[in-house]
Amino acid sequence: MRILLTLAIGLRNGDINSLKISDIDFEQNCICTKRKKYMPSRPFSAVIMSELSKYVCGFEIGQEKLFSKKFPYRKWRKIGDKAGLSGLKFHDLHKTFCSLLAQNGVSTAVTQRLLKHSSPNLKCIQT
Repeated sequence: MRILLTLAIGLRNGDINSLKISDIDFEQNCICTKRKKYMPSRPFSAVIMSELSKYVCGFEIGQEKLFSKKFPYRKWRKIGDKAGLSGLKFHDLHKTFCSLLAQNGVSTAVTQRLLKHSSPNLKCIQT
């Protein structure tokens, strides 16, 4: 789910770790939050919302955080090694999101806001 959220809406690992279920607007297909530097809401597709809904349905009543534990670097490294991508960093998924936006003609200004960059200098993965 973490990987999906990063690739689909560009969230960083730290942003994902702090997400609460109440940040998700299941009717509008977006994540809404009042955290500093966020866009007021981040829209995403109905397919992503469906997967997120399935994920949340398995939670215990009263659980507030979307992820109860932080995602350790060692675990990510093991996943990358198994996939044959030993040098891949979790943040590279954030950069991949940037590249996908550029390939689909999204303006630099919109990409800048989605990635929470203070300047329009974007460091996407070169394709």
